[in-house]
Order: sequence, then structure tokens, then C-alpha cells
Amino acid sequence: MKRSVCAFFLLQALLLTTAGATAMFNVRDYGAKGDGRIKDTKALQRAIDACAAAGGGTVLFPPGIYLSGSLHLQSGVALNIGHGATVLASPDDDDFDPYEELGFENDADHETSYFHHALLWGEDVERLAVFGRGTIDGNREKRGGPKPIALKRCRHVQISDITILNAPNYAISMLGTDYVHIHGVSILNGYCDGIDPDACQHVRISDCHIETWDDAIVPKASFSLGYRRATAYLTVTNCQLATNCNAFKLGTESGGDFKYITVSNCVMFNRPGMERHPTSGISLESVDGADIDGVVISNISMINVCSPIFLRLGNRGRDMEQPVPGSLKNVIISNITASGADFTCPIAGIPGHPVENVTLSDIRLTFKGGGERDLARIEVPEHEGKYPGARMFGDLPSYGFYCRHVKELEMRNVQLACETADLRHAFFFEDVQNLHIHGCSVDGTAGAAQMLFREVGDALVSGCVPGPGVPLFLRLDGFGNKDIALLNNDFRRISKVIEIETGMAAPPVFMEGNLMP
Repeated sequence: MKRSVCAFFLLQALLLTTAGATAMFNVRDYGAKGDGRIKDTKALQRAIDACAAAGGGTVLFPPGIYLSGSLHLQSGVALNIGHGATVLASPDDDDFDPYEELGFENDADHETSYFHHALLWGEDVERLAVFGRGTIDGNREKRGGPKPIALKRCRHVQISDITILNAPNYAISMLGTDYVHIHGVSILNGYCDGIDPDACQHVRISDCHIETWDDAIVPKASFSLGYRRATAYLTVTNCQLATNCNAFKLGTESGGDFKYITVSNCVMFNRPGMERHPTSGISLESVDGADIDGVVISNISMINVCSPIFLRLGNRGRDMEQPVPGSLKNVIISNITASGADFTCPIAGIPGHPVENVTLSDIRLTFKGGGERDLARIEVPEHEGKYPGARMFGDLPSYGFYCRHVKELEMRNVQLACETADLRHAFFFEDVQNLHIHGCSVDGTAGAAQMLFREVGDALVSGCVPGPGVPLFLRLDGFGNKDIALLNNDFRRISKVIEIETGMAAPPVFMEGNLMP
């Protein structure tokens, strides 16, 4: 009986081994040389096509350097780029497929819109994988050229453990592609974006390391499919994002919606050896009619990021006959630490269209400081249709947060510090309704007020303990402030609690339980 059982399992193991062998397609068997000199494009494509014709399996790239132009990915095919193997993009752009014809007008740039001019590309394919400890090398020294991986209208995709070098275009570019898992990928020396999910849904990005000149991870919702489609059900976790632009950014293209998105446990910093620091760490932008709803970001550490947080609702209206603003609401950002910041964090809607329902909690930001006193009185343009970016408004009258056209804003335990004295306000609130501030503090380097209110209504400020040297806690400007309550704050170490703009009548401010100077 025991011998029969052993024989059964040996037979099963043999069958599995045989099945696995028949499902493995070694590119060397199809004529690939792997010497880095002879172009292996045709041989590699033969292996991929043979695998697909057999009903699927794994195409194996053993150690070697496989010089190639465009390769067409197929359903059911997994590429195993093994340890010691490199798929090297041909230096000749003519070896890559030309840009496809879209058949409709699209305002997005060619990098966002086109997918055939790529090293590995698939369109309308399913059950696709690219994995292994090997390398995909874009083989370029500047921006402009084929994408390393481009997927359009694909489903059930896994990309894991590979390294992508010298990408002249979006390193992993996806349009209308769903059920994607990108895990353990390293992108080094990229000249363009790192990972771009555009109009994609059910995407997981985990444990990746990205070093690129342009944005590291930038979900989009462009018109490149010929219709508007949301980017939704997206998670990003445990990633290291090094960039000279933006670490995580929603909305460069924002015609479709962004919904149900989480980002957690990430480190954001500037690329090693690069003097230019990242423009922003977290940017959430709706400027082309998108509804951004349900974004949760937590446990982020930033180093030398210019503006750690940027939220923008604008009205550029790309691919719209008549620009109509969308919405930006239901955002929670928590457990953030940043050092070396040198620009304000704007949260800005436009008149009549506020950013809504935003919660910021447990945030510690250290700024370089050095802002002059004259900047505290600067008037900020609206720039409703301008390209979005954290520096789009120019100099701002506050060094920490500048919040304008916002409804339902809560800040809890937000702590600001400056390396050198800054003579602007720490927090600036204009046209903000239903404002709740609890336990927020500055380190005393502010030369103006800790907070300035202008047209602020229904505000509750509680539990704040301003640091020593803060000359003024709250300045009230204009006629539009109303229903302001200061409760249970410790004002003993500041010079003055409230100051009202010259010539203005005192608005009703309810005060109770405060410890006064």
C-alpha cells in the first residue's frame, strides 16, 4: 500500500514537471543570441508567439543581454527575465513601432496618449506577467524615446521584482488597464515618470523603489481612451519615491474621476546626487472636471521636499468644450513628517467651488524659513485655469499652510517649525467655512501671526499651545469673519491673542477656558 502511494506521488510529480517543461519557452531555443550586439527582436517575438499559441506559459530569458525593438505581449504569457538577463532597448528609434492613430482629438501629451512606441507593449491582452530578477534597460541618456512597458486596455497584470533602468519615457505606463499588481520593482535613473496608472482600476503598487527626474507615481485620468474613465480602487504602500518633481501626484490629467485611493508607509526624497529637490510630496489636483473623492494618505516620511502637501481644485478644462470645475472632497492625510521643506503647503479651491471635507492630523513639518515680512501682506492670484503645481501661486503670505476656498477643514495636532526665522504667518485661512483646529502649534519663529483669518466662518480653535516668542496668535482681516470660538488654549507664552485689522469692527469671538498671557 505504501509503495502504491509513493508511486502515485512520483507519477504526479513527473506529470507536473513535464507540464511545467512544456509551458516554458526559452528564448535561446528560438534563435536569441543574448550578446548585446545582434538584434534579438524577431527571435524574442517568436518565443512570445509560440507561448501564446500553446495556450500560455512562461517565456524565459536566461542570462545575457537581449538587444531588441518593440515586442508585442500576448494573453496568457509571462516573461521571466531571470537574474543576469537584460532586455536592452535598441538605440535606433526605428526599431520600435510608430505611434498609433487615436482616431479622435486629445489634448494630452504624446507620452500620455500613445503606447505602441515601446519596448514591451500589450493592447487588449489578459493574464500577463513580467517578472524576475533581471533588468529592462531603456538605453537612453535623456527624455524622449520608447516606453519600457506600456499596457493599454489590459486585464490581470503582474509586474514584479524587475529593475528598469534609463527609461526615456514613462517606465511603466498603463491606460484603461485593470487588476494590476506591481510589486518589488526598482526604477533607476528615469528621465520621465515612474509608474502612471491612467484611467485604471483595481491597481496595487507595493514595495517599489523609484528614482526618476519627473513624477514618481502619478495616477491620471486622461481622455486618451476617447472617453472619460475614472482611476479608482488604487493602493500604494511601502514604496521609496525619489524624484525631482512630485513623489505622488493625482491629476496632471484629470478629465476622469479619482476615487477610493490609499497611499501608506512611503518615504519621499530627492534623487541622490541631484541638487533640485522634489516640488511636492503629495499633490491632489482636479483641474479638468474630475471628482476626487475618498483619498486616504498615511504614514509618510519626507526629506527635502519643497512643498509636502498640495491640494488644488481648478478649472483648466482640458478636453472640455466648456471648462467646468469638478470637486475635491473627502480627503484624510495623517501621520506625516517632513524636514527641509522650503515652500508653503497650499490647499486651494476657486470662488464658488471649495475643496471640501479635508482632515489633516498628526503632521510635523519643518521649513527652512527666511520669508520676509512684506510677503505676509501679499495678495495671491486665483489662477483658475493655470497648470497645477505647488508653486503655481508664486510667493505666499504664510510659510506653513495657505488655505483658500475650503469647506469643512479639520487640522489636528499639526506642528510647524522653521530652521531660521520666517516673518510670515504660519497658517493663512481665507474663505474657509467650518474650520476646526485642535492642538496645532508653531515653534515661535513666526514674525507675524500664528493664524490669519479672512472671511472665515464657523471656526473652532482649541487645545493650541503656541511656543514662546510667538508675537500674535490670531489676526482677523476684513469684514467676513464670523462665529469664531477659542476654547481651552494655552496662551500664557505669547504676547497677544487677537489683533483686528485697523478700522474693522471687532467680530464676535467666543472665548472660554483659555489660559491668558
